[in-house]
Parts: sequence; C-alpha cells; structure tokens
Amino acid sequence: MQDVTSLPFMEVIASYGAPDYFFTEYFRVHECSRLDPEILKSITENSTGRPVFAQLIGESLPHLERTVKELQNYPVAGIDLNLGCPAPKVYRKNVGGGLLRDPDRLNKILGHLRPLVAGLLTVKMRIGFAGDEHFETLLDLMNKHSIDLLSLHGRTVKEMYRGEAHYDYIKKAVEAVDCPVLANGNITSHAKALQVVKYTGASGLMIGRSAIRNPWIFRQIRESYSPNRPIFKPVLADVREYVDALYEALSKPEVAEIRQVNRLKKFLNFVGQGVDPKGKFLHEMRRTRTHRELKQTCDRHMVENGKAEQPFPEEPYEGVNARPNRESPPVKSTLV
Repeated sequence: MQDVTSLPFMEVIASYGAPDYFFTEYFRVHECSRLDPEILKSITENSTGRPVFAQLIGESLPHLERTVKELQNYPVAGIDLNLGCPAPKVYRKNVGGGLLRDPDRLNKILGHLRPLVAGLLTVKMRIGFAGDEHFETLLDLMNKHSIDLLSLHGRTVKEMYRGEAHYDYIKKAVEAVDCPVLANGNITSHAKALQVVKYTGASGLMIGRSAIRNPWIFRQIRESYSPNRPIFKPVLADVREYVDALYEALSKPEVAEIRQVNRLKKFLNFVGQGVDPKGKFLHEMRRTRTHRELKQTCDRHMVENGKAEQPFPEEPYEGVNARPNRESPPVKSTLV
C-alpha cells in the first residue's frame, strides 16, 4: 500500500502477528527514476523475519529492466508488478491499473521481465479496467509468461474500493492459471478470510486496508485454522496502545508535529471504523492539530468512561467509512 507499507509500519504490524510476507510500496519506474531510499529500507533493514517482495509500477521496458537488475542486488523475495493501482493520476499514465486496458502492451512487458527475473516474478492486478472484457486474456498472459504468484483484487480499476469484491472472478482465476492465487479485496476479518478462501479455492490472501484497522488479523486467521486455539479478541485498550505504537514508529524528529499528526490520521481513518458505530471518533480525530489533542481524542473514545474493555469489533461498523463512498459502474457477478 503506497504511503503505508513502509518499514516502520511493517515492524509495527509484525509485532502483533506478521503475515507470511510483505510487499513494499511501489518503486516508480520511469526515465528519471532511481530506487527510492526510504522504500529500499524496507528490504535492506527489514527486521520482521518475513520476506519482502519489491513492487514496481511502470511500463517502460528499458527502465523496468534497469530497475529489476538494480533490485536483484538486494535480498528481495521477488519482483512484483503492480497492475492494480486505481488512482487516476497513476492509470492516466498507462501504468498500474491503466495497463489492464492494453493486453498487448502488458504481453510485451511480462515477456521482457520474465527472463530478467532470476527468482519469483509476481503480479498484483484487478479483474479489469472499467469492465471484464480482457479478464480471460489477462489470465492467459499469466500462464504464457510463467508468473509465479498472482494477487487478484476482485474489483475493476474504476470501482476503486467501492462495494463488495467480486470473488467469483478470483475463483475463475484459481481454476485458470498455473500459479498460486491470492484473493484480495474486502478481507475484513478472520471469518471473512475463511469464507473467501473456501469459496474461491485461493492459495492464500492478500490483506491491505484491513490490516491497518486490525493489526491482529493475520494472527487471528492463523488461530482460526487451529480448532484448539482461542482466537485473540482485542479490546479498545489494545487499539489505544496500537495507536501510540504507530505514532512512535512513524514519527521523525525533523518533521513538524502537524505533519506527523496528519500522517497518523491516514491510518486512524481505518482504525476509526471500529471505534464507535456513529463515527464520532473519526469526526473529532480529523479536526485535531496537535499530538496532545489527538491523544486526548483517542483517550476519550478508547479508554475513558469504561471504554477500555469494550470489544473491538471483528468487522468495521457499517456506514463508518474511511473515505467518501461514490457510485461505481456495475460488474455482473455472483458474490459470496
């Protein structure tokens, strides 16, 4: 996740129960690009004990080649090509999710990268750009170029993060491609995780936004597969400690306080989906300007007046959104 899966965030998440592996923020690849030193730290200074894949976003063959060769000098678990980013400023450059409109171009890119990558070459993509007209062709390309792992987000680029994910497309991908498939999109709890894996037959899950809200989700999923192990159930006091851990990990002494507070708010937009059902915490949190104000707001909603032992819900509260909801174009699908 761009601007999220930095090394400090990885280390915080790992302390609550790490995933099997991480993917970096994406390295932007273009004529003037160089390996981002901050992103590179999540590979070279990784202390989580988990492998890290280097994620790329770009479409220029010579510059992708240069970047792949540079990255393979570092201890990367593999090279991951981003074909899923739905941000308009990204897909308008025909990178990220924008490449799903042009299977011929993607064919050339994957064909160029495959012999360059000595280890694992993986792909993160969506089911299409505005619709699913290229979906089967895209899956054929995964097989043609011997992709080692496909992470499939069950929405189109245009749908962004709105509505439920279309898990039947993930099920089709599992049946069609030769490599393992990770199901991605709205994996909001350990119960939802088991449901999606059972329905799709996926080899595993890629979890993004829900891990910001609930850093215990990877631990809980593992525990749910062990019938004799209780599933950890955090309370709001645990969430309050998590917020402090995030602030401490993400803060830099040379950065102005207001900027550090605003950075933490990006994470709290997701955490707040499980704090109160009416969204009062989100409303107040977004208006704080100092660390002190932010801490006081967190204390009021997570610790004071007997709230500390209040269970943190497994699913986000309905109608409490991290971002405004907009209508999305329909994609016919059978949903879980």
